[in-house]
Amino acid sequence: MKHIKASDIEEMEKIYRLNLVNSCTGYKSANLIATRSKSGNPNVAVFSSVTHIGSNPAMLGFVTRPLSVARNTYNNIRETEYFTVNHIQDKMIEQAHQTAAKYDEEISEFNKTGLDEEYLDGFHAPYVQQSEVKLGCKFVNEYHIKENDTVLVVASIEHIYFDEGIQMPDGWLRLDDAGTVAVNGLDGYSLPSLLDRFHYARPGQEVRSFFSKDSE
Repeated sequence: MKHIKASDIEEMEKIYRLNLVNSCTGYKSANLIATRSKSGNPNVAVFSSVTHIGSNPAMLGFVTRPLSVARNTYNNIRETEYFTVNHIQDKMIEQAHQTAAKYDEEISEFNKTGLDEEYLDGFHAPYVQQSEVKLGCKFVNEYHIKENDTVLVVASIEHIYFDEGIQMPDGWLRLDDAGTVAVNGLDGYSLPSLLDRFHYARPGQEVRSFFSKDSE
């Protein structure tokens, strides 16, 4: 098994280091965050750092890179408080990846990538029409991560949209049925398939699958 130390990582060529460190932590969520500026200009960008924060109240978070250069997504959120999180499906990975290109602020990635903006129930920020799972979010707080000058943005989940066919009776969403993809590193898109699902783990209790006959 290959062994790489911290000192080795520090000496690596930049792109090699980016690829290694971004992929060694495992699969990440693949989402498009969409915003709209106060002047009405829409923006959409791919993020792999969206994560669950809590379910009561319902909250999520994502990390934005250092603000030493213009960050249109972050700026729009701080101006308007609203944004959407849209799952990336297997049918749209090329368009989603292209949103990572550094377009000028006045240029909408929707227009350049073939993705379509969609406005639902009077929400300020656009959703991505092609996405099968969409969340409408409102800014709650931010936390500066001083170790690398990034920012953790925390938001409340105000709206959830999905096809009813992917939801199980207990509320759980079967994301493989929606075609939701995951990111491997910075630029590898994978389509996960469900292996199993287990009941709540308790000490001294046998692990039980939701799909076993005993669970019926």
